[in-house]
Amino acid sequence: MDTAEIVAALEQMIAEVAPELHGRGMYGGQVLEREAGVAATLVGGYFVYKAHVSFEFSHGAGFADPHGYLEGKGKARRHVKLRDVGDVASKDVAGFLAQGVAQV
Repeated sequence: MDTAEIVAALEQMIAEVAPELHGRGMYGGQVLEREAGVAATLVGGYFVYKAHVSFEFSHGAGFADPHGYLEGKGKARRHVKLRDVGDVASKDVAGFLAQGVAQV
């Protein structure tokens, strides 16, 4: 697994799907906001771990997820684990990001 390759694919996807988002380093990863520095506009973010990259969605509990890719049981947040660069497309991260942008 090459986490740098996964991160590069995520950054390209973010630029295509939601170029209006502002990224900043936080919590050891990259968070994405509609308004830079305004926590209330947080859409989500991605975080690199040893065995995967996790893309987290602040309001993912309300997303349509017909294939069951999202994980987590919190009130609002959900995440998808990416273990291969192909997971960015096959687990519909772009679709989840679009849903997240629409909610904030």
